[in-house]
Amino acid sequence: MVTRRKGGAAGAAAMLGMVLVLAGCENVDLPSAGAEPSGSAPAEGTGRAVSPLDNPDGTKPGLAPLTSDADRAEARALIEKVATKGRGPKTGYERDKFGYAWMDSVPGGIPFARNGCDTRNDLLQRDGEDVRFRSGSDCVVASMTLHDPYTGRTIDWAKSRATTVQIDHVMPLSYDWQMGASRWPKGKRQDIANDPLNLIPVDGPTNSSKGDSGPASWLPPNKQIRCSYAVRFAQVSLKYELPVTAADKEMMLGRCGG
Repeated sequence: MVTRRKGGAAGAAAMLGMVLVLAGCENVDLPSAGAEPSGSAPAEGTGRAVSPLDNPDGTKPGLAPLTSDADRAEARALIEKVATKGRGPKTGYERDKFGYAWMDSVPGGIPFARNGCDTRNDLLQRDGEDVRFRSGSDCVVASMTLHDPYTGRTIDWAKSRATTVQIDHVMPLSYDWQMGASRWPKGKRQDIANDPLNLIPVDGPTNSSKGDSGPASWLPPNKQIRCSYAVRFAQVSLKYELPVTAADKEMMLGRCGG
């Protein structure tokens, strides 16, 4: 086995039969705004997951729960900094306007870029355990074990079943477009599409159930990491100076006790 580091479901039920795509970010049925998923699978383990408060650039793995009063207070303070506005039209949005998936040549100096390995495989290496590579490659992940933060389950993944693990854009690209990225230069859109801060490998069907929803419409089924998810959403929002809707911000604060 070759190992290398470079720096690092309840919501799925309605989506059975859907063709899974690696981006997994749009045009799916969504739960009603503010709805809580109908259960929370107990976490089987968080593996090497790191708190988002200790991982501001996204180079460390996972999305560990925030449980202490101090951490949740810090989380609320971070979320409070996020600006709000109404969601704009989706007119003109296309995935290709954020670059092809998954490009290594993004221009903005984001972590893992231009290292000779595409973004998807970078993220599988970052979050996976017992990573094995395709013969002759030190980039292409052939199999691994993933502790999925969204469901709390452990997934034994192999490339032959590629779409059972998808890379989630925490702040979905269509959402970004509607909140201001439609006016960005293409290079900046490529950055947010490939920034590890905005990307988490997760259970594929659960990711597909999210679509392009913000937190007011969709939250991970695993209730233990919902505050952490809200923090990560806020971190991306603040880094790229993208607002969220007022309803999304309210939900984010609420998941951290606000």
